Amino acid sequence: MKWGILASGTIAAKFARTVNAMGSEGETLAAVGSRSLEKAQRFAAEHSIPKAYGSYEELAADPEIEAIYIATPNNLHYENALLCLGAGKNVLCEKPFTTSAEDAEKLYAMAEEKGLFIMEAFWIRFLPVYEKLLEIIKTGEYGELRHARCDYGFIAQGARRERKFKSELGGGALLDIGIYNLGFLHMVMGASPVSFTSEVHFNEFGTDDFSVLQLSYPGGRTAHALQTIGMQIDRQGALYFDRASVYLPDFQGAFSMTVQPVGGEPYTVECPPDVNGFEYEIREASKCVKAGKSHSVIFRPEDSVAVLRLMDEIRESWNMKFDFE
Repeated sequence: MKWGILASGTIAAKFARTVNAMGSEGETLAAVGSRSLEKAQRFAAEHSIPKAYGSYEELAADPEIEAIYIATPNNLHYENALLCLGAGKNVLCEKPFTTSAEDAEKLYAMAEEKGLFIMEAFWIRFLPVYEKLLEIIKTGEYGELRHARCDYGFIAQGARRERKFKSELGGGALLDIGIYNLGFLHMVMGASPVSFTSEVHFNEFGTDDFSVLQLSYPGGRTAHALQTIGMQIDRQGALYFDRASVYLPDFQGAFSMTVQPVGGEPYTVECPPDVNGFEYEIREASKCVKAGKSHSVIFRPEDSVAVLRLMDEIRESWNMKFDFE
């Protein structure tokens, strides 16, 4: 499939490197668009992209492009996706898909109406190790899943700190990286929580830089999530079953997991990526487009919306006001 990349930042560069490594699979980069022609041209030269545009509108209008990967700041995802869908392009949009569940529902409905594919780029959902983990949960090999936890934290400084926290850019640790935590929990629990409690700390920008969530799920199951931009915390995850524990040394980039059966010997499941992990969501998007589908059945619109709705509810419980533009 011929891809266009909308934006030219760090995550866009990772996507470009991934597609270039998938050339034998028929994935190619057709063009890149940036708000600056100079930036687009520099990005194109670095990643062997034949065309560069100095506006997103020009990129979306390119008839050669089949799908566009959106990699702009959080607050722009909705309007960028509207632009691409309006131009008849299939869309893979970086997380968070939008800054509210309501906007997400509008995009999924528009794609369905136009017969176009759209998906949030929640890349970890497609990692092979999670297919193996979900099989353990589904079969009940170790009994019921009773509790899950995940932690994620890093330190952002200087201009990057402002980008991560400014309200008008869709800032805050929950929206920026907490979506990985809540998306992970939604995946393993297979449902939305019935209730939650939280503790939160706000920064000088008026957005959250640290929060701890305690969540209750149907059937008496529970979960814990910690997300922060301000502390360096390993991205560890763990699941506790009746007869085993499963440990993920890096749940956000899960290429392995260790299973510790009760009374048995631990074993490790290794699933190294073919490229860097992004390739699995790219393959899924390409497969769906070729099949004429408007969404993935692996990471469905309802999964994406459920996590965004939960984040809406959490921010509302904090009386957190946003000024998305």
